[in-house]
Amino acid sequence: MQKTTKIIISLVIFLMLVAPVSSFAQTSNWKGLIPCSNTSATPGTVTPAKPCNFTDFLNLIDKIIKFVLYYLVLPIAAIMFAYAGFKLVTSGGSTEARGQAKNIFTHAVLGVVIAAGAWLVIKMILSILGFDGAWIGFK
Repeated sequence: MQKTTKIIISLVIFLMLVAPVSSFAQTSNWKGLIPCSNTSATPGTVTPAKPCNFTDFLNLIDKIIKFVLYYLVLPIAAIMFAYAGFKLVTSGGSTEARGQAKNIFTHAVLGVVIAAGAWLVIKMILSILGFDGAWIGFK
């Protein structure tokens, strides 16, 4: 019963974090994941398709990594820090509850460090392959 409850709570939190992303379709600056496609500059006309190349593939990887890092990892880490802090404050002197809270803090920090390390490795590989994108604001 407890395992099912944890799965349901995790699923609800995940859906709450992912659902707002669907609103990106309505903004004018969101160009989607794949930069090469038939686009309509003016209503009723279709410009010729821009052929996909290796740079577009690297742009796709870059956009996916930024989405995962900014819209999934950081909010989930913030929620876990808040939960661990709440658990620590309400432990009431119980060493078991305090140990669980510290364990949650440790795992949340470890998760953020692993995600940041993975981001760094992928960005390094992309730069070696010739991707000329910005590194979080750095050109």
